[in-house]
Amino acid sequence: MAQRTQPIANDPAGNMQSGARIALIGMLVNVVLAAAKISAGLFGNSYVLIADGIESALDIAGSVVIWGGLKFAARPPDETHPYGHGKAEPLAAAIVAMGVLLASIGLAIQSVREIFVPHHGPAPFTLVVLIVVVAVKEILYHVVIRLGKNVESTAIQTDAWHHRADALTSVAAFVGISIALIGGEKWYSADDWAALFACAVIATNGFRLLLPALQEMLDTAPRGEIVSKIQQAAASVAGVVNVEKCLVRKMGISFYVDLHVGVDGAISVREGHHIAHLVKDAIKQTDARIADVLVHIEPAI
Repeated sequence: MAQRTQPIANDPAGNMQSGARIALIGMLVNVVLAAAKISAGLFGNSYVLIADGIESALDIAGSVVIWGGLKFAARPPDETHPYGHGKAEPLAAAIVAMGVLLASIGLAIQSVREIFVPHHGPAPFTLVVLIVVVAVKEILYHVVIRLGKNVESTAIQTDAWHHRADALTSVAAFVGISIALIGGEKWYSADDWAALFACAVIATNGFRLLLPALQEMLDTAPRGEIVSKIQQAAASVAGVVNVEKCLVRKMGISFYVDLHVGVDGAISVREGHHIAHLVKDAIKQTDARIADVLVHIEPAI
């Protein structure tokens, strides 16, 4: 016997909308910062700043994808998507992570070329631009990562680490430009080496962001205490003899539960049906992110 709740619009949908708004704000900030860094790099003879600006420009595209994915994932379940549209969220995160990896490879190739090409040293004013960028990006990172962790959204956390990666590349750019300015002409290539280091940071973040997105799309069992809490809630219901299976999968920032509970085999179908509803209600009370519960009633051995 199985009972399934009807999909409902719960708190996770509102969290998706909040994440989409944060992504939109981040996108607008990236537009301004990318333009400032690329312009400063061109006029200030700094390839690392140009590379940093290009990375920010790619972040704009990433924020667009994240924003679109979160907006789509927030849609309620329908006939063709009975489990909702939550998979759009890790899909958006995976697309952005792949874009980050490809960007790091392209920028690394160009950085290596620039190391062997003589060029003018960077201008001192580029350091001021980088200080502003690091401050803004760190603020954005802390705001977005807090939201992403609170709602356990892969896409929102991916967007947050975009801001952190941008801040780290800007720090690398600051160090490289500073060395070039202090060391003089013999150290002008420090700017390009810093760009290469920035590419390594970008690639590392790309890999780190891609793995959880792929795991979620493959329905990897969620980590943390949520499974044990569900089992405890089910076992606490009067009439439940044992809990044999407990399968949980993450859909966006919502969770769907499928579990088998053993009851006295001598009770009526109506009584088993009632116990199934009690189990379902008890489980949903453990976490607002649990959108649906499927309870299988079996005779306990």
